[in-house]
Amino acid sequence: MKPSIDVLGKRRSELLTPTALDFVAGLHRAFDARRRALLKARAGKTRYDFLPETAAVRAGDWKVAPVPEVLLDRRVEITGPTDPKMVINALNSGASVFMADFEDATAPSWDNLLLGQESLFAAVRRTLTFTAENGKAYKLNPTIATLFVRPRGWHLPEAHVTVDGETMSGSLFDFGLFFFHNAKAQLERGAGPFFYLPKMESHLEARLWNDVFVHAQAALGVPKGSIKATVLIETLPAAFEMDEILHELKDHSAGLNCGRWDYIFSFIKKQPDQLLPDRSQLTMDKGFLRAYVQKLIQTCHRRGAHAMGGMAAQIPIKDDPAANEAAMAKVRADKLREVQDGHDGTWVAHPGLVPVAKAIFDQHMPGKNQLGKLRDDVKIGRDELLGVPEGNRTEEGLRHNIRVGVRYLEAWLRGQGCVPLYNLMEDAATAEISRAQVWQQVRHGLVSEEKLEQVMSEELAGFTDGKFSEARTLFRALSTAATFEEFLTVPAYQRLVASEA
Repeated sequence: MKPSIDVLGKRRSELLTPTALDFVAGLHRAFDARRRALLKARAGKTRYDFLPETAAVRAGDWKVAPVPEVLLDRRVEITGPTDPKMVINALNSGASVFMADFEDATAPSWDNLLLGQESLFAAVRRTLTFTAENGKAYKLNPTIATLFVRPRGWHLPEAHVTVDGETMSGSLFDFGLFFFHNAKAQLERGAGPFFYLPKMESHLEARLWNDVFVHAQAALGVPKGSIKATVLIETLPAAFEMDEILHELKDHSAGLNCGRWDYIFSFIKKQPDQLLPDRSQLTMDKGFLRAYVQKLIQTCHRRGAHAMGGMAAQIPIKDDPAANEAAMAKVRADKLREVQDGHDGTWVAHPGLVPVAKAIFDQHMPGKNQLGKLRDDVKIGRDELLGVPEGNRTEEGLRHNIRVGVRYLEAWLRGQGCVPLYNLMEDAATAEISRAQVWQQVRHGLVSEEKLEQVMSEELAGFTDGKFSEARTLFRALSTAATFEEFLTVPAYQRLVASEA
């Protein structure tokens, strides 16, 4: 049978050209078998420690390749979904970088994915515009943030594209379509094809990305090393392989980032017997979170790589000045901690937070970065990376997890991946933490299934429209399952795809 690539989604796009589809199909044929094997290898790991077989890499005296001038100063980065309005507002926000997110901030409906690719294609060429229903027009400023793109994680499929009868990887599709159309145009404008890489659990998964980069650059005649990628350290296994991950991506590395919310989720998933306190008590100055931040900064700076801080998810509260000032005070304290620890930049989720975070970094980081702050004082080992902070598990924490988890999931099933809830901009990582904590408490007998049902009924009373029935059913099933579902977005994606049929 002749090899083929088939697009199953109803929506079409001018970006889905025969040559572009051939390119992404080539990525599938070259790398998908390795991707699947690496995903299977994740399941066999139950103990987390530094790898003896890579001790020489950790002890070695090496550095990553230098980044281009445009990436030396990344003091404030904004993240968000890839719809036209968000792309324009984020690029115009005054941030150093905008990370356009096909992963946690995007519900991967076929329409969303193609609209996102089309928006970024136009943004790269400075032609992107948008007119809202109220007639307000949006366009790009003369000076905009540097664009990074986050494809989906290795675990997520793209159900609308098959190659030789096999479902394609969401990672390879997102990366491949964007790279094919935009890499050369970005280089011509003095930037480059820059990416954020999510959800990896080992240096071998980083090696796979590096091989994808080498293949893609060669296939299009793009100079090797043009791609620069920042890896989100948002899984517990990856925290023990930070040196190795940087080493695998040495020619293509743009550092590491503290993906704090997914990291909490991963800690629960990988250490289910280590009961954590309420999410509101899991602050970055305690336990395993403090340890991994310090270790990440030390590791990155030793290797000449940027160490990027975590997300401030607060949203400006326009109708309550006192509440808004309290929220902004939390942002300032968080960013002060980061810059004093040695981070080279930080994340925010809303354009209104860009000047708040920038003011802190401008005051305490007069240079372009803090690569010279080596943090030789840091002594972090296995025990510190697995340290559980003290705290309480309360009924209010349970109720908050249910409210946020179900409400976010309902919006996701409607195709919305970035959702404002209780004055925070939430993405899929929030729902993952919420259902993971509920599952953990049910598993340990702290919350009965009857209690869970009672609280869900009380907290979700009145929420009956949209996809709430489906979201409640899925959240309940995930929270009471005998075995932990690796990612809620996998079963949720099946429902999302079914709704598009």
